[in-house]
Amino acid sequence: MTLSHDKALVLFSGGQDSTVCLAWALQRFAEVETIGFDYGQRHRIELDLRPRIRTALANLDSGWKQRLGEDHLFRLDALGAISDTALTRDVDIAMSESGLPTTFVPGRNLVFFTFAGAVAYRRDAKHLVAGMCETDYSGYPDCRDDTVKAMQLALSLGMDRRFVLHTPLMWIDKAATFALAREIGGDGLLDLVVEETHSCYLGDRSRRHAWGYGCGDCPACRLRAEGWAKWVRECTP
Repeated sequence: MTLSHDKALVLFSGGQDSTVCLAWALQRFAEVETIGFDYGQRHRIELDLRPRIRTALANLDSGWKQRLGEDHLFRLDALGAISDTALTRDVDIAMSESGLPTTFVPGRNLVFFTFAGAVAYRRDAKHLVAGMCETDYSGYPDCRDDTVKAMQLALSLGMDRRFVLHTPLMWIDKAATFALAREIGGDGLLDLVVEETHSCYLGDRSRRHAWGYGCGDCPACRLRAEGWAKWVRECTP
């Protein structure tokens, strides 16, 4: 694979999807930086795991270590303050009257992309990489491909600089995401994704499953568990 000399900025939460996206970017770009956001999420444990995952990724491949640059972490307290959701409040995870799950944080990814674009502008990074996905459909409208394309246009026009937004997982499910991790970084990356990344909406790291840590009951845990089971069933020898 030919390495691009451009710089990329990866929206990196510490979850399964963003970790695989970070490895994907390290394969492709000469310089890769990361950005994360603390918006008062209940599963804030993911932020504590980010430095460990970055270090572990760098140790998997000497080229990745050379290409992995700075990390940027920003507090977005206002987003949490105005979001009455199951990710920012101690309320039940369920479907709301709007037809969207109560874990939907309105505007979250739009805000993330706006801040990431501002940092990318300052850091001279043309490429933004994020883990949005339509295949494992959560119902989040800001994870849709049309939204991402609209944000690419808005950022490029609004900052008078061409940005390219990459979503490597947009059209694959969680089983294929596990498979992609192994394809990119072998068993080392797959083991890192299982052991270190966090998906559980409740922030539970007390229970270890075959697919990683989590409560095992929330939608994020169920999706990850189902993806792991499918990967084991269909994608392993």
